[in-house]
Amino acid sequence: MDFKAKILQGIPSELPPKKEYDTSVNHAPKRKAILNAEEKQLALQNALRYFEEKHHQELLPEFKDELEKYGRIYMYRLKPDYDMYARNIEEYPGNSTQAKGIMLMIQNNLDPKVAQHPDELITYGGNGAVFQNWAQYLLTMQYLAEMENGQTLVMYSGHPMGLFPSHENAPRVVVTNGMMIPNYSKPDDWEKFNALGVTQYGQMTAGSYMYIGPQGIVHGTTITVLNAGRKISKSGEGLEGKLFVTSGLGGMSGAQPKAGNIAGCITVCAEVNPKATETRHSQGWVDEVISDLEKLAKRVQEAKAKKEVVSIAFQGNIVDVWEYFEKENIYIDLGSDQTSLHNPWAGGYYPVGLSLEEANTMMAEEPEKFKKKVQESLKRQTAAINKHTAKGTYFFDYGNAFLLEASRAGADILAENGKNFKYPSYVQDIMGPMCFDYGFGPFRWVCASGKEDDLDKTDKIATQVLEELKKNSPEEIQQQMADNIQWIKGARENKLVVGSKARILYADAEGRMKIAKAFNDAIGNGEIGTVILGRDHHDVSGTDSPYRETSNIYDGSQFTADMAIQNVIGDSFRGATWVSIHNGGGVGWGEVINGGFGMILEGNKASEERLKSMLFWDVNNGIARRSWARNKEALFAAKRAMQMEPKLKVTIPNLVDPALFDTNT
Repeated sequence: MDFKAKILQGIPSELPPKKEYDTSVNHAPKRKAILNAEEKQLALQNALRYFEEKHHQELLPEFKDELEKYGRIYMYRLKPDYDMYARNIEEYPGNSTQAKGIMLMIQNNLDPKVAQHPDELITYGGNGAVFQNWAQYLLTMQYLAEMENGQTLVMYSGHPMGLFPSHENAPRVVVTNGMMIPNYSKPDDWEKFNALGVTQYGQMTAGSYMYIGPQGIVHGTTITVLNAGRKISKSGEGLEGKLFVTSGLGGMSGAQPKAGNIAGCITVCAEVNPKATETRHSQGWVDEVISDLEKLAKRVQEAKAKKEVVSIAFQGNIVDVWEYFEKENIYIDLGSDQTSLHNPWAGGYYPVGLSLEEANTMMAEEPEKFKKKVQESLKRQTAAINKHTAKGTYFFDYGNAFLLEASRAGADILAENGKNFKYPSYVQDIMGPMCFDYGFGPFRWVCASGKEDDLDKTDKIATQVLEELKKNSPEEIQQQMADNIQWIKGARENKLVVGSKARILYADAEGRMKIAKAFNDAIGNGEIGTVILGRDHHDVSGTDSPYRETSNIYDGSQFTADMAIQNVIGDSFRGATWVSIHNGGGVGWGEVINGGFGMILEGNKASEERLKSMLFWDVNNGIARRSWARNKEALFAAKRAMQMEPKLKVTIPNLVDPALFDTNT
């Protein structure tokens, strides 16, 4: 049976043989036992409903064993035997080019070179899942292969509810992940309902089929580190010889050392998992690996003296690095953290003083003790960071809930007013006012042909469009334009592609629309193959997250989620090929609502109309909200957008003189 036939068969009528547990891949940690006896039976019933009754007796003990051993039912037996990667779009079976493009993106998210825990269908972040089990994957791929352009596939947290009649301009797929009743969004609720098989944590681009490997976060991190460097620059100097200390080499966090190299600094990134370190080192995303603190300190001092650009992975715990560097008086210029603290009790953060194996055992068998260890570790890490910042280090939270979880642990992380944090999130200080408020955010595309030549051509097209736009861009966004032109020109040399032939850059609505139209024209002329557009949910208007994406919203509305919901609704009827809306992602379950989209460009007039309508809304929805919050950069962007599009009418706030309150109190 060839690849197309295997896709079309879906869940096989005759079960494949049971598979041996593959010890060579990076597996998800065992989830804590949270179900009672009655709930375990319910979880097994939920799993067995994917299969004909004749298979239940054989599968029941197997699924029961998985639930006991791993805390979840993954259905390892059903994992396909074919290689998992983004193929040329023409290799997929189907009646719809749009559906084929979605199949390509799903397989890219599960590619072992891309996914953090591929056998558990987890793309990144420790728990960011594409599906809950392999039966869902098989059934979804079958539906997509059968789909016509007058149908829409409805996805409930990894489960394909079915194909429903719609119309050509409707999304081909609508995805929801973890959309809980608000009172059921605590961390243990995720553990329970995910174990039952009724919901999942889709992260941001994991459960929306739009992850492109760590390249996506490399670009955002590069922009962040460059602008952080500008904040600490005393006389216009760059980051030469300056030290950036952080942690995490897993999914998203694995991009940090590569970004540090591009930005031009010395990067030390700690990681406790040797497999994650090995992966990033073998891919060339980190230059050196050191496991001894004394050797690390000497290497850093040498790099500082020579003003080297080098990235070093420390095989060990980040807390030890902060404490040792303070003891040895090694000056840290920039500091952050990108462990998966949105998931602190289930493998997102490993406490100092425990080996990886000891921590994994404790989190599964003694969860309360493990939680205490994590909180003690966060207090130590914060204490060490405070000593460095007292010497001048610029520390920022990189959107992983570090500040939030450190405060919950009782660490010395609050400002003098007892309400705010001592340190800003990177959105508050950098990405919000410098990027999002101006409408700049992560615009990405995938060349569905899988051809390197197509990627090179799209790089050149995007560069030409940006250079032309820069000629007449206002002064306020000239730096943004220059940074992204420099980025795209160096993209090939930096060897950023892992998995699909994808690229990312930061662009505003005008830039996104003009680049997309240029791609669409090139497809229509036969110069390149089909292109898939998307973005990270971490964008101007896709996400409501009070401790990250909307942390620079100060009118009290940062805890509302209207923007993300409006975003996905608006995208769905303006031409997106698929849309997604998630609870959780980046900063944690119950802490954020985030939405994404994908769009297939087919080189025709219909694609052109869709891209113009949807991309304009997708950005300006966020600009309107940010300007209503009185963010001055967003006010500028909203007024500029209205000048460019006469049909746009944004409600502009009337500003109040603060002195008014001095005379009336």
